[in-house]
Amino acid sequence: MDKVDREILGILRVDGRRSYTELAESVNLSANAVAERVKRLLRAGTIRHIRASVDPAALGHGLEAQIDVTLQTGVPATRFEAALREIPQVQSAAVMTGSFDYALRVACADREELFRLVERLREHAGARETYSRLILHEVELGGP
Repeated sequence: MDKVDREILGILRVDGRRSYTELAESVNLSANAVAERVKRLLRAGTIRHIRASVDPAALGHGLEAQIDVTLQTGVPATRFEAALREIPQVQSAAVMTGSFDYALRVACADREELFRLVERLREHAGARETYSRLILHEVELGGP
């Protein structure tokens, strides 16, 4: 990866909808050359996804939270992760070091839905302990 690839990635992090022509103007290359670079970055896995970032509130999920989870003894990670895939409110999950096994990012309609989600994690997904924090405001930094 060279300096031009890094410039392209920086631009796409901020605005993933930029056309090849617009990118080409920014990095002083042809649109075809930029397209080839983006395709190469996709094939290499450097660019993981090109997708829309949707505001959960626009879909009726105005309450966002971080839930730290410790699994019950003997619950395999694969079982827990399969259960998470069946819960539409879970936006992302990360395996963690430290006191908790997972950090979840969730979006719910309200506190009652969050409560039901936490109960579901405990009763059906294998969570032993949870620690929830509401997200009040997210700061967009545009980093990696």
